[in-house]
Amino acid sequence: SGNQGCHVYNLRFVTCITSGNQGCHVYNPGFLRFVRVLCGMSSDERKAFLQFTTGCSTLPPGGLANLHPRLTVVRKVDATDASYPSVNTCVHYLKLPEYSSEEIMRERLLAATMEKGFHLN
Repeated sequence: SGNQGCHVYNLRFVTCITSGNQGCHVYNPGFLRFVRVLCGMSSDERKAFLQFTTGCSTLPPGGLANLHPRLTVVRKVDATDASYPSVNTCVHYLKLPEYSSEEIMRERLLAATMEKGFHLN
């Protein structure tokens, strides 16, 4: 099921992420929506997400807490529901639009993780 391993992507996940300083904080509704979307991903979808954000499909030994640099999530400025997230894999930096629903966020995030190349950046 999509929730297998969900414990890795909830409270621990939130505490291991640097939220950034552009309006995407741990208790921000958009950030919590992001965590719920990740929590609902299948194992393969999570691997694709990790590949998209870090350039690697697996976490280091010890999990997300040992990812260096830590994953930083910031709000993508001037983005709409039609926009896609973008990343800088070298520094594990995810720019995420403030989507209006979890469904749209999930759709855009999964579409972005399936793309190969740099044209979405």
